[in-house]
Amino acid sequence: MTSSSVPAPPRSAPLSVVAVVGSTHRPSKTAVLVEAILDELAAVLPVDTHVVRLEEIGPQLAGALHRGQLPAAVESELTRIEHADLLVVATPVYRASFTGLFKHLFDLIGQYALVDTPVLLAATGGSERHALILEHQLRPLFAFFQALTLHLGVYAHDGDFTDYRVTSPLLAERITTVVRRGVPLILGAQTEKRRLDHELATTGSTVAAGL
Repeated sequence: MTSSSVPAPPRSAPLSVVAVVGSTHRPSKTAVLVEAILDELAAVLPVDTHVVRLEEIGPQLAGALHRGQLPAAVESELTRIEHADLLVVATPVYRASFTGLFKHLFDLIGQYALVDTPVLLAATGGSERHALILEHQLRPLFAFFQALTLHLGVYAHDGDFTDYRVTSPLLAERITTVVRRGVPLILGAQTEKRRLDHELATTGSTVAAGL
């Protein structure tokens, strides 16, 4: 895959990128797609990546009616999602949507935990007919969270893979384009977050000094 040449400004720490793989089995084309996206991100930005795999946490997640019932390992994964600088969220299409288990995962995420968090949307399906899942299912979900979904997403179908490898030049090009065009929004969100954090810290110090 040809990586983007978008220059990244100096940073004191890498971006915390958390990827959520919504597949319930392994091997998974969805997981392969996520790996390709993360590789492209790492080629253009300093990143620290972590992957949350639904097939691993699903059995413990499914039985929880509220967050207090989650085991510590699953709670840790939800906390990672809530504190990410960038989310990469990918799901297979299952009966024209994402799975109920995928939705249950995000049902347990704090309602305001993802405000202004950049989210790169991705999905896989058996054919091109399911490509609108990005717009009809995933984008509205993250609009509820007031997250910043990147303008472009990545959809891949079975013909884009061979033996669980990305072999479609068009898909590889799409991944590069999505990441390259997403970088300004991702970095802009980080700049704004640092500005707001600084303002809050300054305001807090001023208030404390006046007490």
